[in-house]
Amino acid sequence: MKNRKKIIGIIVLLLALGLITAGIMDGGLFEVKTKAVTICQECIGLG
Repeated sequence: MKNRKKIIGIIVLLLALGLITAGIMDGGLFEVKTKAVTICQECIGLG
């Protein structure tokens, strides 16, 4: 039972890393960063 939980955890971790990598390669990192900077500038009143 303990090994099963460990294996499931490893599978979930690998899937998460795969999806993060796919998002970065698709340009998602740039898009998220741009949106975050825009929101921060609006909140502080710079933009």
